[in-house]
Amino acid sequence: MESAKKQNSCPDNEDRRWKFSEIIADPVVHERWEKVRKFFFLRESTYDMSNHCNIQCEGCYYFKGDKQFAEEIQDPLLWQELMKNEKKRGITYVVLAGAEPSLAPALLEVCYKEIPLGCIASNGLSRISPSVDYNIHISVWGNDETSLRVRGAKNMLQRQAQNYRNDPRAIFVYTFTRENIDEAFEVAQFLKENHCKLTFNMFSAPIGYNGNLRHTEASLAGTREAMLKLIKDYPENVLFSYYNAVAHTHKYGLHALYDCPYPRMNPSTDIGLGRSFRQYRTDLTWDRNMSCCVPDTDCSDCRHYAAGSAVVTAKLFRHASDPETFKAWLDYVDSYLAVWVRGYEKGENLCNHIVSPPKAETRIRN
Repeated sequence: MESAKKQNSCPDNEDRRWKFSEIIADPVVHERWEKVRKFFFLRESTYDMSNHCNIQCEGCYYFKGDKQFAEEIQDPLLWQELMKNEKKRGITYVVLAGAEPSLAPALLEVCYKEIPLGCIASNGLSRISPSVDYNIHISVWGNDETSLRVRGAKNMLQRQAQNYRNDPRAIFVYTFTRENIDEAFEVAQFLKENHCKLTFNMFSAPIGYNGNLRHTEASLAGTREAMLKLIKDYPENVLFSYYNAVAHTHKYGLHALYDCPYPRMNPSTDIGLGRSFRQYRTDLTWDRNMSCCVPDTDCSDCRHYAAGSAVVTAKLFRHASDPETFKAWLDYVDSYLAVWVRGYEKGENLCNHIVSPPKAETRIRN
């Protein structure tokens, strides 16, 4: 791997134009490519299931903007009709969010029966029925002391683990803020002891938020260092890669680095998410001008893991420039699928060193 790294960094190699057939000639790379491309059929949209929540978090995305005031439609038949129409539109994957989707259990059942691929973004305090066999992303914002201060919930990590210990659906999502970087090691050890999987998110400020959770260049660097150490220390539990860490802790946000394809930042309706993606509110309406995976986020500060699942993975051709960059991208896609797709098993990372986002500095200067 070290020799490959040195080869990739030499000037002659940087100027070389690689054929894709050469990039995937390595049998290990070819096998990983075949593994991930089977899931290129996934077409997502997101759905707010409830405008209620059982906690109140500082910097919450949901309770910004006017979506929080939408009527809450809880009729399972109307949701069933929506899901049937979504299938006709070509949607194959649903992201069920909220406020808190576990407070609408009947609607979760309806969605799962109509579209069986998806995930649920939950705070984990109310256990979701095993009959809803989606991955469940359980938000963690620090240890229990921090959760009490930032989210107003006592013994939160203990309660989350009690609900989802040994549950194969559960992925604990640790959101790094500039205040909780060191706590990630304590939380990772606790989750390992409770046989839980873990991935990472970055606090991405809602519009108008300038509080203590917002990242600085120093906290971005500290977060990257912590992520890379956690990948090494907890290889059986952490679903992440070096390139995930690079993409999400860069001093520039995801849109500046990669061009966000979600409708809110992408005016094109020709192909991809610009055409297919919708973000439905609790009243079953959607607004193209506001549609992205995490509405009301400050786009310039967006490093959100849910955004990266589309923003980075959509840039296949940009990353097919040389073997090491493509390995890094494959690691990212492999990690994303393990986090988002029920039953998908992550492989070993192929690229265990830093690879910069392709042509990032050139793009930003222009």
